[in-house]
Amino acid sequence: MTDAPYLFVSDLHLDAALPEAVDQFRAFLEGEAQTAAGLYILGDLFEAWVGDDDPEPCRSAVCDALRAYTAAGHPTWVVRGNRDFLFNTGFETRTGCTLLPDPVRVRIGALDAFVSHGDVLCTDDHAYQELRSIVQQADFQSRFMALPLETRRGIADRARSGSKAHTSRAAYEVMDVNPDAIRTAFRVTGTRLMIHGHTHRPGIHTVDVEGQACTRIVLGDWYTQGSVLRVRTDGSFELSELPR
Repeated sequence: MTDAPYLFVSDLHLDAALPEAVDQFRAFLEGEAQTAAGLYILGDLFEAWVGDDDPEPCRSAVCDALRAYTAAGHPTWVVRGNRDFLFNTGFETRTGCTLLPDPVRVRIGALDAFVSHGDVLCTDDHAYQELRSIVQQADFQSRFMALPLETRRGIADRARSGSKAHTSRAAYEVMDVNPDAIRTAFRVTGTRLMIHGHTHRPGIHTVDVEGQACTRIVLGDWYTQGSVLRVRTDGSFELSELPR
C-alpha cells in the first residue's frame, strides 16, 4: 500500500519482569505493524542487553518474534539505546533487523528526518554524557564482552540501580534535551523533522531554527502503555498512545 505509514517506537524496556509489555509488543508486530511500510525501533527495546550471546528466555522470545516479522518481508531498523548499546551483528542475525548509527538521517518519501535514540541530545547531564562516551568505545565493549555472561548480567543489574539513583537526584531540566543541541542538529543536518525517544516525555514540539519552523517529536515509553508514531510519505504524522 503506497499510503502505508512508517512506524516509530522507542523505550519499550522489554523484560521478564513486565510480561504485559512483552505481550503488547508481540501483538503490535502481529497487528498494526503488519501493514506498515517499515518499522523503526529507536533504542531501549530491552531493559538491558548484555550481549548477543545471551539466551535469556524473554529476550529470546522477543528476538524470535522480530525474526518472524522481518522474515515475512517487513523491513525493520533499530537504533541502539543506552540500555541496549551492545547490539551487534549477532542481534541482526537473531532478529533480521538492520542496525543504524545514532543519530541517522532517514528519508520517508520526499521527507528527511533526523532520527536518534535521544540521549546524545541531553548535553546538560554531564555525568551521563561522560559515562556514555566510555561505554560507546569499542575497547570498553570488547573487554566487557570478554567477561562471563553471569558477570555481565550482574554488572548490568548494578548499572540499572545506579541509573535509578542518578535519575532520582538529577533535576528535571538536566535530564531533558538541550535546546541548543536541538537547534544545532537541525542546522547541521538541514532537516525539519526530528524523531527521538529516551526522555519518556512524549509530545510534539515546534522549534524555531533561524526563522524556520521545525518539528521535534518525542516518543513515549512502554512501561504502562504503548506509544507509536505513524509517518506517511506525504509528510503527515500521528503520535498515539496504545492502551494496554
